[in-house]
Amino acid sequence: MNDILWTPDPARVAAAAMTRFRHLAEAKSGRELADYDALWQWSIDDREGFWSLLWDFCDVISSTPHDAVLENGDAMPGARWFPGARLNLAENLLRRRDACEGIVCWRENGTRSVLSFAELYDSVSALRAWLQARGVGEGDRVAGFLPNLPETIAAMLATASLGAVWSSCSPDFGTRGVLDRFGQIEPKALICADGYFYGGKTFDSRPRVAEILVELSSVVAVVVVPYVEEAPDLSSLRDAASWGEATADVPAGDIAFTQVAFDHPLFIMYSSGTTGAPKCIVHGHGGTLLQHLKEHRLHCDLQAGDRLFYFSTCGWMMWNWQVSGLAIGATLMLYEGNPAHPSPSILWDFCEQERISVFGTSAKYISAIEKAGVKPAQTHDLSRMRLLMSTGSPLAHESYDYVYRDIKQNVQLSSISGGTDIVSCFALGNPVLPVRKGEIQSRGLGMAVDVFGDDGKALPAGEKGELVCTRAFPSMPVGFWNDPDGAKYHAAYFDTFDNIWRHGDWSVVTETSGMVIYGRSDAVLNPGGVRIGTAEIYRQVEQFDEVLESLCIGQDWDDDVRVVLFVVMRPGHELGDELIAAIRQKIRTNASPRHMPARVIAVADIPRTRSNKISELAVRDIVHGRAVKNTEALANPEALKLFAGLAALAD
Repeated sequence: MNDILWTPDPARVAAAAMTRFRHLAEAKSGRELADYDALWQWSIDDREGFWSLLWDFCDVISSTPHDAVLENGDAMPGARWFPGARLNLAENLLRRRDACEGIVCWRENGTRSVLSFAELYDSVSALRAWLQARGVGEGDRVAGFLPNLPETIAAMLATASLGAVWSSCSPDFGTRGVLDRFGQIEPKALICADGYFYGGKTFDSRPRVAEILVELSSVVAVVVVPYVEEAPDLSSLRDAASWGEATADVPAGDIAFTQVAFDHPLFIMYSSGTTGAPKCIVHGHGGTLLQHLKEHRLHCDLQAGDRLFYFSTCGWMMWNWQVSGLAIGATLMLYEGNPAHPSPSILWDFCEQERISVFGTSAKYISAIEKAGVKPAQTHDLSRMRLLMSTGSPLAHESYDYVYRDIKQNVQLSSISGGTDIVSCFALGNPVLPVRKGEIQSRGLGMAVDVFGDDGKALPAGEKGELVCTRAFPSMPVGFWNDPDGAKYHAAYFDTFDNIWRHGDWSVVTETSGMVIYGRSDAVLNPGGVRIGTAEIYRQVEQFDEVLESLCIGQDWDDDVRVVLFVVMRPGHELGDELIAAIRQKIRTNASPRHMPARVIAVADIPRTRSNKISELAVRDIVHGRAVKNTEALANPEALKLFAGLAALAD
């Protein structure tokens, strides 16, 4: 059994929404549900009972009740949730309309802004009227090319309130990357900013927006948020109005939220796109809302008045996830800019000064600040923070130790895992369970998560295999855009196991019903026919202070596969024979001889997607002489050149 690092005290367990919900489930089901495992099993066995109870528990606002909870429930895809219901996500998120802080935003240039819940409502009302006057309505697409600002949230909510469809990407995307995404969905309106700040530098977005508009003939209205300039020149942008002009056109007032079906399109999100054009994944109002309510209310124990922060750009699903915290009445805490600027401690300054209670970030960030020597436990008052969340990649065992040693001892550390594909999580934290080193605390309620072997059968606890979901759930995509027969959608998740969602993660269910994710299964190494998750290797390499970052691939070699490890060295250190031997020996000793890399090679940089995930597949393609089909999906595509034609891989 892995070390228990934190256990909730009995009073916290008793007061948790998860506990209250479990008692309600006992009354509804007429059976004893003694613990979380029993509650989870009931949520799978009686999906209709579970999801209908959750609907009531979370006070979902709908103008028309549902006719049923689930139709065609054994079909994936094909199950229909809450048919007959009419609702709107924006109405559910804008239920608070008071003078309390609704959104607090820090920018890396040192400015702070606040919107009350009432001001947010009024901004949404005004922009909604402006969009509606320009013909934006139900089913139309509105694209956001924006930093993570309060205006971005208001724009999404205004879009959703009309029954239109929101799609966004962060402003660091190049012109081609934006067009690869928005060009597929033909938006009617584009909302952007004049620029953004990052790493102490100012970037002007207007030249790229002008180029984008040349090819996006579908756009009839443009709104520009003044961000880097107080009154930017918009003459180069056709049909453009400033945010102030758009929201001042009509007075704010009560919003007549467009009522739509449970599965009416809400968001279009994108796959990373490094193996071709990004796939356009469509998510619906009801599934997104209900899944986020479950994760916030039950798995995060989020309450009205909590201050919820998740570091994200508008191109990552965690932005959409965080915004739904408004439905609970939580205050959204935004940081726009480089999370290490002007110092590696800036997010902890933010956490302390703004009294953040739920703090979310990436596993990569936690690893990076540890290597930078950041020790918030010694420098910051984090007494208000009760939950620290991590996602984006597997959280290393050593990062668990770092959190409890150098960030905060009495905190629930929740590693979570899901994806853009489901705009939510399969496995995540749990306020009534202990935190064990290296493990995700639990599988999500209502999510029939299991681990399959190649034969399509469930594996015993402790055995590694493919993460799957064996029964339909509400936040499955409505479909893919421009996929009329569903072929792309089916191929993405259902080609491997019939009627079973294969997520593409190499995973294990532990003996304590937690989960461990070992990385993407399409990046799994296969030396000598033994399947190895790359996270098992990264865990060992990250223990070397000399190494800043690493990436591992399998290279086809001599009718087999050999493991190749690339490392980025910390300034002032070099990769010599002694360090290579130490790295290989640690991997051999603590993982297995099969994990040990045949080659360890120093590189200056590692390619990452725009959501900051290392791109193992792109490097594997380059090493094997294959072109990477869509380098615009990468934040630093120039790094790929470092892996082409390496002499060290020729023998």
